[in-house]
Amino acid sequence: MFEALTEKFGSVFRALSGRGRITEANISDAVRDVRKALLEADVNYQVVKQFCKDVSAAAIGAEVIKSLHPGQVFVKIVNDELTKMMGPVDTQIYYVSPGPTIILLAGLQGCGKTTTAAKLGKYVADKGKKPLLVADDLQRPAAIEQLITLGQQLNIPVYSEQSKNAVKVAKNAIWQAKKQGLDIVILDTAGRLHIDEEMMTQISDVAKAVEPHQIYLVCDSMTGQDAVNSAKEFNTRLELDGVILTKLDGDARGGAALSVKAVTGKPIKFIGVGEKLDKLEEFHPDRMASRILGMGDIITLVERAQEQFDADEAAKLQAKMAKGSFGFDDFLKQMEAVKKMGGMKDLMKMMPGGAGLGDMDFDEGEMKRMEAIVHSMTKRERRDPDLIDSSRRRRIAAGSGTQPHDVSSLVKTFMRSRDMLKAMSGGKLAGLKSLLSGGFNLESLSAAMSSGRKIKQRSRRKQIIFRRGKKIRR
Repeated sequence: MFEALTEKFGSVFRALSGRGRITEANISDAVRDVRKALLEADVNYQVVKQFCKDVSAAAIGAEVIKSLHPGQVFVKIVNDELTKMMGPVDTQIYYVSPGPTIILLAGLQGCGKTTTAAKLGKYVADKGKKPLLVADDLQRPAAIEQLITLGQQLNIPVYSEQSKNAVKVAKNAIWQAKKQGLDIVILDTAGRLHIDEEMMTQISDVAKAVEPHQIYLVCDSMTGQDAVNSAKEFNTRLELDGVILTKLDGDARGGAALSVKAVTGKPIKFIGVGEKLDKLEEFHPDRMASRILGMGDIITLVERAQEQFDADEAAKLQAKMAKGSFGFDDFLKQMEAVKKMGGMKDLMKMMPGGAGLGDMDFDEGEMKRMEAIVHSMTKRERRDPDLIDSSRRRRIAAGSGTQPHDVSSLVKTFMRSRDMLKAMSGGKLAGLKSLLSGGFNLESLSAAMSSGRKIKQRSRRKQIIFRRGKKIRR
């Protein structure tokens, strides 16, 4: 997410921090580089112009010039201005009583509107609400079937009709929601490949007929300025309450996220960060600014960890680590939790200074191979890895489709990590365990990745290295 922009900002800050003394000329150079980085990221020109003006005004003051750490102060100024540009925070859905609360989703075809409707339904359902998804996209082939399928996966009811009248379908759906005592109606409306009068008239008619309490525009963030321009046009016709940006996980530039609030004046409510139906996140400008600047997003990381780890299980796990009885069953639980949290690659990007780690080769296939090895062990072996001798290694390898030395490598690395956890359980790890509710254990994951890399390296039996002019075959 925004990798290119993060890299460019990093270069600007490194150049500035290398200066022994910060002057107005240095700041001017830095702001010029920031301007170039934002324009290359497809940020709206007027937004860039105002942003750089605000940064310059803050940076040229005595606050930076007289600071002992001017580079750090400049980073803070840029962070604050990015937060201001994308903010303020407004992730609240305003429910009405009596219900149902009506939310209308608008957007161009292909922006991910139907999937977003399902994701939003899951989001409110997880908050204790009872949603109804409405298949009111009567233009796109298979749109109705797609929403019905997604609703079945989430166990959320979907209202649909074989009709060509979008207003009639919307009205009947709301009546059905009242009849069933449902809290929220989410209308998935039709879109086009581009804004045209027919589409805008149809969606305006639906909005006038049902009077939605909130209208959210769904935008494909990867289209950059096209997303911003469409948001501006929709806002003039519908009076939007907020924007949902989709496909943000695949957006390396960030133009839409950095521009849409400033151009439309409407807050970004949610962001789609993956194809799975649980990949809809509340948008927090301060967290996004930190991630863009390579400062990580530890708050979101902790929230994800807390969602996946039960407090009682975390306490039991911490006790096991203290005793050195952490077993492979616990290891599997940790790996499963990491996958639910987004995978190792995504998690590393959220760590402070971890923006560049997203490009590292965290091979998810290696993690699957390790899981296969563990699943081939007996219950006793998973509890007590010391039991795994050469004959057991051969059996485990045969069952997992790996080699005995792969099993040996994983077991040895795991046992070393377990011993380290026992030794450190009362020391430096205590703060991290406390921060992440005791369950999310980066050390065990590091051990997993380390063992995966060893497996990968040792399987290359014919690797040739050069030492002192001689070939040595391993």
